[in-house]
Amino acid sequence: MKQNIVLFLVILLSACSQPSGNKAVSNDKPYSAEGKKVVVYSTADSSTLRLSATDTLSFKTLAQPVETQVCVFVDPSKTFQTFLGIGGALTDASAETFAKLSQPKQQEFLRAYYNDTTGIGYTLARTTIHSSDFSSASYTYITEGDKELKSFNVNHDKQYRIPFVKQAIAAAGGKLTLFASPWSPPAFMKSNNDLAHGGKLKPEFYQAWANYYVKFIQTWQSEGIPIWGISVQNEPMATQRWESCVFTAEEERDFLKNNLGPTMHKEGLGDKKIIVWDHNRDLMVQRANTIFSDPEASKYAWGMGFHWYESWSGGTEMYENVGRVHEAWPDKNLMFTEGCAESFKAGGYYNWALGERYGRSMINDFNNGTVGWTDWNVLLDETGGPNHVQNFCFAPIHADTKTGDLIYTNAYYYIGHFSKFIRPGAKRISSAASRSQLLTTSFKNEDGKVVVVVMNQSNAKTTYNLCIGTSAAEVTILPHAIQTLVL
Repeated sequence: MKQNIVLFLVILLSACSQPSGNKAVSNDKPYSAEGKKVVVYSTADSSTLRLSATDTLSFKTLAQPVETQVCVFVDPSKTFQTFLGIGGALTDASAETFAKLSQPKQQEFLRAYYNDTTGIGYTLARTTIHSSDFSSASYTYITEGDKELKSFNVNHDKQYRIPFVKQAIAAAGGKLTLFASPWSPPAFMKSNNDLAHGGKLKPEFYQAWANYYVKFIQTWQSEGIPIWGISVQNEPMATQRWESCVFTAEEERDFLKNNLGPTMHKEGLGDKKIIVWDHNRDLMVQRANTIFSDPEASKYAWGMGFHWYESWSGGTEMYENVGRVHEAWPDKNLMFTEGCAESFKAGGYYNWALGERYGRSMINDFNNGTVGWTDWNVLLDETGGPNHVQNFCFAPIHADTKTGDLIYTNAYYYIGHFSKFIRPGAKRISSAASRSQLLTTSFKNEDGKVVVVVMNQSNAKTTYNLCIGTSAAEVTILPHAIQTLVL
């Protein structure tokens, strides 16, 4: 009896010592900054600095900073989530615009995004299951009314999107983590008999729609494009004038556990990741609680995707909701699945706020437990399209199809401060600033390199200390700038 009690106590203590997903894990080996150099890369407003190497700094002893010293404190011994990647969406609009470029400009574009030496090293991508608003027209993969999916084909995608995706994969070194999202089931499967304007999936077509995802994955993979995962529905609480479909939390939960999840497993696609929600941060806590608290639904969900458009109501971004979900469901992954600057205006290409929105969001999302971050269209034309409902937006890179030139917005460089240096498999580490004008997040790559991103939101040039233990390197950051420090 005594032996059983001792064994029980050992097991209990062991279980209690296991870290939960939202707590730091301490490594056995302490990290020392002694003898290390800090290479600083900068992008700054009102300057020519664009991912430019600006300094190589050394550490000095700083045992105790004083209140007048601005600091960024980094502790590589405290690790958090594992980094999956950063990328953007390979949409019809991007593919059609890409096809209009000359071959040299196409190669420039591919290197700019997918080469981690000369470009910003994207490793993550999203695409659509048939059309979205960022297509030249609405379409599906079947003839209307074909609930058996006998007419299923992706011939539409073979013209632009599939060749484009294949070139992106090749440019990324042969591997790109690609997930796909539907905007709407075919019209006949919906309560409003319309691809657009919301509506709901009719219960009698739940299984046919689940089969549709399987057909998409199998068909694209037969074309030589591996699919890593899918999301259940893009923006399931939005009724849009373009392709859209409404799922309540309970409806998404039930479709996942009764149809989509079991069908994926039955068809040998159980290794594909399924992402729920795929909408704004505002309602993500309620959606997580409803789906993840049901064991039969939760077992099929890899995690939750979210967007940044909750500020449409006039408020600010609800970054803390990402942290609330991570706190409550630490075994589930969080991924930013879409964001872009809306209301395209050609004169706004160089508006500095474009990049700062990305920097602010990425830092806050990563610090709240996000493992991957996916921008919306990787490329749009000079109109902010093509888009069949004139819902024109900004992309990090635009192509002027009249001149053949590529236009790089500052958003491209802001994203690059993360994607170029933080590589898949990295662990987020503890990072905090002593003053509110500086935002920061940090990662440690698998090769041991520490990457610290610091963003200056203010109008003031700021000198700060990068502090690791009792060592500090003095760094200067320009107003409205972002830096990546590699050591």
